[in-house]
Amino acid sequence: MEGLLRRWRLPALSARQRGCRPRHGAPGRARRLLLSQLFQPLNLQAGGEAGWDGRAGEPTCRSQKLMLQAGLIHPSSPGCYYYMPPTVRAMEKLVKAMDEEMQAVGGQKLNMPSLSSAELWRASGRWDQMGPELFRLADRHGKDYCLGPTHEEAVTELVAAQSNLSYRQLPLRLYQVTRKFRDEPKPRFGLLRSREFYMKDMYTFDASEEAARQTYDLVCGAYCSLFDRLGLPFVKVQAATGSIGGTVSHEFQLPADVGEDRLVLCPAGHFAANVETLNEEQTSCPMCREKLTQTKGIEVGHTFYLGTKYSSISNAIFSSPENKPQLAEMGCYGLGVTRILAASIEVLSTEDSIRWPSLIAPYQLCFIPPKRGSKEEEEGATLLERLYDDLAEALPQLASDSVLDDRTQLTIGKRLKDANKLGYPYVVVAGKRVCEDPPVFEVWSQNTGEVLFLTKEGVIELLSKVQVP
Repeated sequence: MEGLLRRWRLPALSARQRGCRPRHGAPGRARRLLLSQLFQPLNLQAGGEAGWDGRAGEPTCRSQKLMLQAGLIHPSSPGCYYYMPPTVRAMEKLVKAMDEEMQAVGGQKLNMPSLSSAELWRASGRWDQMGPELFRLADRHGKDYCLGPTHEEAVTELVAAQSNLSYRQLPLRLYQVTRKFRDEPKPRFGLLRSREFYMKDMYTFDASEEAARQTYDLVCGAYCSLFDRLGLPFVKVQAATGSIGGTVSHEFQLPADVGEDRLVLCPAGHFAANVETLNEEQTSCPMCREKLTQTKGIEVGHTFYLGTKYSSISNAIFSSPENKPQLAEMGCYGLGVTRILAASIEVLSTEDSIRWPSLIAPYQLCFIPPKRGSKEEEEGATLLERLYDDLAEALPQLASDSVLDDRTQLTIGKRLKDANKLGYPYVVVAGKRVCEDPPVFEVWSQNTGEVLFLTKEGVIELLSKVQVP
């Protein structure tokens, strides 16, 4: 048979014969990403409310205006947005960082249906408890469903279906990153309060209350690690359990004037809580008696110790060491993916310029060549393109994280101003010194405000320190 196959082996087909278009450019050379070709409709006029999608008199906020002006989101219907390609890039980077943190604590990623049967929600009591915030629908057979805002019922049913679950398989830490839905009565503030959003939700199953509380502390630590990596000024506060339930709950908040939660904080850092957990008389820290200060916050994460609230309803059991059936102790842990994106812009940016956490910026680097018709145009453009290619070869992790602003009909100053508004962490300019020997490039570090004048080797050395998830 092998001989027969060798005898009839067909000659290799070229890319054109296979119906594939050959790639252009030298082998291994990074394809330059041109700003003019990005699907990112810019509306960067200074001042005003250009591009704002609200009605007159409705509240708005910094992140909403900046994201609309930068072409990061586009309004669809109230509380729903198109996420444009740069926003999807930022989301993917954020999710990758979340994956790293969740898998470091033993998380296993899965995906659950967005459609959830009303029977599950009625069994837990939340079909009625959630009220009008739950998006409800019926299929052609008259069976009721909801679009899941959260998945406690679904994941518990999944684990309960595993009839031979043993204590040796615990702890079980399952998580997903999916679209969620909530029928907000008044969606506002862009991605901070929307009807359709992305969330990372983890659900844990342990063999005992002690083990479940250890898991709780472990996942809270992973959340702290994530926000530290993002460079966000978060605070962990005691919180109410609300409609999800359980006995212990904490929120991860970013202090901000536009926040909808009221927080009290101990100046010495001994205590922090959402005011909904306190009585009106409590004005001092229960640890050190210092007077509590008040601030507003944007909730970006929430954790719950659930105990057996859901496992008892679905009979999610495991076999104990004594081979006896025992209810799993549960916890659930949420991170708002799209809310973290918007909240990061809200707390880090200026009124007219976006500042991203460097780790999740859509693009790390923007190259600005000389203006068309300038004396530096020909030599400067060639040197900058060569730097682009050399950088991609030396630091391949940045090859797809770089944009070339090819709108050379605009001055360098105008493009630099736009780059500042769009929030690229680094901008490399082929300015007046690019024709020196050796060529010198301007490098703007947007997050620190520094301007450096570096040779090609200096630029590559500086950018070698950039972290990309």
